[in-house]
Order: sequence, then structure tokens, then C-alpha cells
Amino acid sequence: MNQDLSGQMNNGEFLKYVKHDEIDYVKWDKCINEAPNSRVYALSWFLDRTAVYWNSLVWGDYDFVMPLPVKRKFGISYLFQPVYCQQLGIFPSPPAEISRKFYQKIEEKFSYADIQLNVENIPLNDMKGISFSLRNNFLLHTSTGYRNLNSGYSENTRRNVVRAGKNRLNYVEGIPQKDFLAFKMKNPAAKLSRQNFQNLKSIIAYSLHKGFGEIIGVYSPENNLCAAAFFCRWKNRLIYLNAVSNDEGKELRAMFFLIDRLLKNAADKNLILDFEGSMVPGIARFFQGFGAMPEVYSRMQINRLPRAIKWMKGMKG
Repeated sequence: MNQDLSGQMNNGEFLKYVKHDEIDYVKWDKCINEAPNSRVYALSWFLDRTAVYWNSLVWGDYDFVMPLPVKRKFGISYLFQPVYCQQLGIFPSPPAEISRKFYQKIEEKFSYADIQLNVENIPLNDMKGISFSLRNNFLLHTSTGYRNLNSGYSENTRRNVVRAGKNRLNYVEGIPQKDFLAFKMKNPAAKLSRQNFQNLKSIIAYSLHKGFGEIIGVYSPENNLCAAAFFCRWKNRLIYLNAVSNDEGKELRAMFFLIDRLLKNAADKNLILDFEGSMVPGIARFFQGFGAMPEVYSRMQINRLPRAIKWMKGMKG
């Protein structure tokens, strides 16, 4: 640990719990932007649209920061992982002794937490009262040519791409937000709350306005939208943040077509296609079928709730 950080630890003022209305957004975003493990999910604008209300832990003068999405239920404040927000944790990733201070502070302030750290954060399995489990993200580097990318496809994926290519599908960039959201409302893959839908709408609108969001669609031969995906670009990551297909799209293998065409356009560029991973085997196989490799990050859980509450439905976002 460098001398400055050691000094901060010694003077007792190194780590503070900062409430939402006291966070310096300029210093916060500078810290996230410059961190080697930077993630779009931890930027203030993204947290405002996913967590909505979030406090933080701040080390020193925003040398290290950690967003804390907070909700309240049964009269208890707790930490949760917002939808559309895969990895949070500490930015930049600190040494183990500083990570321990962050985790201890969370345990002091909250009886319940179910959050996900980022891939560079250190899980400390010797901490009593805190459990860590591993989760998979899937990444695909596009710096090689398309031929090399295609050679990494599984046989099943290659077969589906060939089949999709015979279906006279049309790949279209720049799909309007209203068309994407209407299509998603008609074809929900899972139950989507009204709040989560509004959050997604806000994320897409801001990303498109700032120029780092794009919606790509696939149309059937009859010119019907049958698959679409919203991508958010952050630094060299192209994040597959939300996608949807209808029954026709699934039959026509439209999402295979979409990802394959995307990779043709991204080949030879210094990009990482971030699929955001999944612990669902079928979805994980779809990502891995394009040659994506797993990236492991940690889920952190604390549960010291009273026995009378533990049996109730879990405290989720």
C-alpha cells in the first residue's frame, strides 16, 4: 500500500458513509471514469436511473468509491442489486486490506445485503457474516478478423447462423426507441415491473442522446420486427444490455443473425462484446456459442435479519 493510503488508514478519516444528497457527482464520475475497472453501471447518471436512490462509501477524497443502492422494507434498510446493473462494487479496485474496510463498513450498517461486485474486486471468504459466491459474465474480444471470430463459433451456432442467412432477414441499425420498447412490451421474456420498464426507457433515452447507445433490429421478409437488441458503449466495451425476440424471430433464428452481423461489423476493432453473462444454462450456451469466454465476478450477501423476518419473501430490488 502506498504511503498516502497508509496515512489515510492511520488518521481514521479514510472511509466515510456518504448519503445520496451529499455525493459530489463531479468527483464521483471522475473516479469511475479513470478507474481501470470502470463500468458504466457505476456512473452517477446510470445509478440515478437504476438504483434511483443510492448512498455510497467514499475513501479519502474520492480515491475509492462504492455505490450502495438502498431500499427499505419491513422498516429495515437493505442493499440490493438494481435491474440492468450487473456489476458494482469498489472503484478502482483496492488492495485486500482496503476492501476489507469497505465490507466491514457495510456489515456494520446493514443487516441485509445482496449485491454484486465487479470482476476486479477481491472476495474475502474469511469474513464471518459475509458470504461470497461466483457468477459468470461472458466476453468476446473482436480484435481479430471475422474469419477468426467465426471459427470460434460452436457447431450449433454456426448451423443456426447459416440457417438464419437463408431466411431473407434484414439487419437494421438505428431502430427508434419507441419501436424497440413497443416490441418489448408485446414480447416480454419475463415479468417486467412498471418501474423497471421506465428505468430501461430512461437508460436508452439518455444513451441515445449522448451517442453511446444503439438499437439494432432484425426484420422478417414481410418487414416485421422480429428481434432487437439495445447496446450501450462504454470505453471499449459494447454491452448487450437488453434484447428481445418474438416467436417468429426465434423460428427464423433472428438473434443468431443479429449477433453474427454485429460481429462482422466489429471485427478487427478493439472492442469487447460484453454479453453481461447469465447463470441460466440456456442463455449461457447462446453466448458461449459465439466463442465468448467467461469472466468471473462475485456476489456478496449478508443476512442478519431477525428470525421472524427471514422466513418472509426475500428482500430483492
